[in-house]
Amino acid sequence: MHRWSKLFIPTLREAPSDAEVASHKLLLRAGYVRQLGAGIYSYLFLGQRSVNKIVAIIRQEMDTIGQEFLLPTIHPREVWEESGRWTGMGDNMFRLKDRKGAELCLGMTHEEVMTTIARSELRSYKQLPQIWYQIQTKFRDEPRPKSGLLRVRQFIMKDSYSFDIDEAGLDLSYNLHDAAYRRIFDRCGLEYVAVEADSGAMGGSQSQEFMVYTDAGEDLIASSTSGYAANLEKATSALTPVIDLEPTGDGLPELVLTPGLGAISDVTAFFGIHASQDIKCVAFMGTRTAQPGTTEPLRPVVAFLRGDHFVNETKLNALAGTTELRPMLPEELQLFIGGPAGFLGPVGIAEVMTHGSLNGLNSGKPLDKLKGVSRENASEGLKTIVVMDKGLEGRANLVGGANKLDYHFRNITPGRDFTPTLTADLRNILEGELDPIGNLPLRLGKAVEIGHIFKLGYKYSKSMGATVLNRDGKEVTPIMGSYGIGVERILTAAIETSAAKNGGEAYALPASIAPFQVIVTVTNIKEPALVEAGEKIAADLAAAGLDVLLDDRDERAGVKFKDADLTGVPYRIAVGKKLSEGQVELLDRLQNQTLDIPVEAAVQTLRNLLGK
Repeated sequence: MHRWSKLFIPTLREAPSDAEVASHKLLLRAGYVRQLGAGIYSYLFLGQRSVNKIVAIIRQEMDTIGQEFLLPTIHPREVWEESGRWTGMGDNMFRLKDRKGAELCLGMTHEEVMTTIARSELRSYKQLPQIWYQIQTKFRDEPRPKSGLLRVRQFIMKDSYSFDIDEAGLDLSYNLHDAAYRRIFDRCGLEYVAVEADSGAMGGSQSQEFMVYTDAGEDLIASSTSGYAANLEKATSALTPVIDLEPTGDGLPELVLTPGLGAISDVTAFFGIHASQDIKCVAFMGTRTAQPGTTEPLRPVVAFLRGDHFVNETKLNALAGTTELRPMLPEELQLFIGGPAGFLGPVGIAEVMTHGSLNGLNSGKPLDKLKGVSRENASEGLKTIVVMDKGLEGRANLVGGANKLDYHFRNITPGRDFTPTLTADLRNILEGELDPIGNLPLRLGKAVEIGHIFKLGYKYSKSMGATVLNRDGKEVTPIMGSYGIGVERILTAAIETSAAKNGGEAYALPASIAPFQVIVTVTNIKEPALVEAGEKIAADLAAAGLDVLLDDRDERAGVKFKDADLTGVPYRIAVGKKLSEGQVELLDRLQNQTLDIPVEAAVQTLRNLLGK
């Protein structure tokens, strides 16, 4: 049992003006955290108690499948160079030098460090599988730290890594983590969705995120009641049929004067059509991964999709084999597509794709005006990748740009009038579209990622030279998985979810991760009978194994009640005037209900509520 009068719990009546989302405001007001710098927080008594409870749950579940390590947070440059990520992490990585000038970094993640251990210590298939995990501080130089603990520069993470002899083994390790994560998040009382996700800078073949819907999130996810769920970067949907336009004239592409009508809204109004009957062209220059010591070559990437759809750049990067996209400059549009912005279209792009790029670059085009394009790039050939979204498959008589200022074509039919490099899903799904497995409406909303599991494959073990002997005595490369949980994100997601249900100004944490399970509030410590009863109830609750905070401060009852609410503790027992009737007031903040219960029933009632 803890006594409030002896603790440091600096609650605030108002949130600081720079606090943005609900969890940020409430964590500050409740005295859980204090900010030291941008994206850097100190965890005070209540905050550390909640973090410790989350860590204990994670550790208990991870110990059922793996072994706990503790790795350094300072890493030498060389191990990150071996994997190719020293450069790839860019400005997100904190870098430093020691007194001898050796370059180091603060660890963002530990794939490289774990792989160095594996390649030094694992020799045979008999030592596999291995699952190693740690709960460790990580560092990321966020360009815009914000939203309290949701986007910070120093954070606590559970990261684990699996090493298996083959893909079947990796499947088992991946599934073990999936099950363990679900147990962890269930025990933390979270309402979460497991979604198909993009692996991003981590690499690998399969990736799944565990997300919590909240307006404070920065990710968008789509889900439906059929069980389908995916990050917006991977989500697909079943499109409802669209009525095509009737052909005009001979049905072939017909040039139409459209002076000054470069916007889709203007074009659709001019032709009297829906945006779904228009072809949108979006043109990029894509960066490809460079070999060490060489310039990153560029690749022109042109996407065609319905006028009412929007390009998903993550999908397009994966399709085009690029890592980053930027819009083409006017000179590049002319060079690689053959037309001006607002009037770009697919008809005739094959000729530009085949001849225009190299011819244009080698015939005196001012290369310094083409951002990132050099003679070296040109000499290897800048083959344009043309990707058509599946939403245009089977369509006919569409309207699109003519690659000529102030002109559009109508009667454009994909497959007849142009042939893309490939056809694939490259668009963002829209709210209310039907999911691809149950044809039920999709919910699209903001969410916070609390965990992520990856099938890394051989990205790190191969580049860093980790090998073991298989059953035949042959050296093979072990296959890896990587799995992360954001500890603070569990806390903030729980607060955001509860605050959303309570108007943003109040919250109650699940008992498993709240700093205390119950607060016993003595409403007036000047009345000995109330003090005696409060002391006994708190002692009895503690003896029954409950985590109890006794509010024995010499404060008005209203102040105590407000502070108790701020802490997020889910249950409160108020010892007040009803004691003369042998009763105390029990507030269940998770269900928003108040009960008057007999004093002698307090312990059993709380045990029942907590499932003990």
